[in-house]
Amino acid sequence: MIRFIAEHKDNQVPGPDGGAGLRWGVEPMCAVLSEHGVPISPSTYYEWITKMPTRRQLRDAELIEIIRAQREDRKTGKFVQTLGSRKMWIRLRGQGHDVARCTVERIMRAQGWEGARYGSKHKTTIGNDTHPRYPDLVDRNFSAPAPNRLWVADFTYVSTWRGFVYVAFVIDAFSRRIVGWRAATSMSTALVLDAVEHAFFTRAQEGNTDLRGLIAHNDAGAQYTSVAFTARLLAEGVDPSIGSVGDALDKGLAS
Repeated sequence: MIRFIAEHKDNQVPGPDGGAGLRWGVEPMCAVLSEHGVPISPSTYYEWITKMPTRRQLRDAELIEIIRAQREDRKTGKFVQTLGSRKMWIRLRGQGHDVARCTVERIMRAQGWEGARYGSKHKTTIGNDTHPRYPDLVDRNFSAPAPNRLWVADFTYVSTWRGFVYVAFVIDAFSRRIVGWRAATSMSTALVLDAVEHAFFTRAQEGNTDLRGLIAHNDAGAQYTSVAFTARLLAEGVDPSIGSVGDALDKGLAS
């Protein structure tokens, strides 16, 4: 009876002209049912409806047990972290379970279940407290009125079958163009220095040999605060600018 009321309480009573009128509502339905020998009060309905799990809750509970079984090692009975949400979704679909990928992601996230993580996360921004740090001249404003007013430099890594390859690059904030880049197997000062040298060369080829007033912004990694890198900028009349430590937003254009 509770289910009957829940399914029909929002139905419309036909109006005098044949159109939709008022909702049936819980209270009128309880009154009519009681008049016909089925005594039920609105308070009873609301008390039960709050206890009844929703269709989504019932489905989630079912999926939790299905995923739990997929993650359990049958030999030891212990949980194994091998399948992430994407591979779990593919496996469930392959077994005939009609479930959306976002549902699998939501359930696994709520249960704190993750797939296996291979390797360790590489950290590229490693500071050196003995190096002098120039002030932040950008303050997260990565707009420029013209070329060669603001360059933003950074480097990242790419995992290959033979190890990590580090790629350094320099971006002109005005055009969002990469004006210099280099790749190497180690994250050394030479890597970022070669990238900025490439940027200087690119601009020189275009006839821009006077870079005074240009700001070169980067993070506080030891490669960028090194004497060699800073001295090369100053030699070209470029103003070094360094963001805060461990804050990706301070080099947002290059992140």
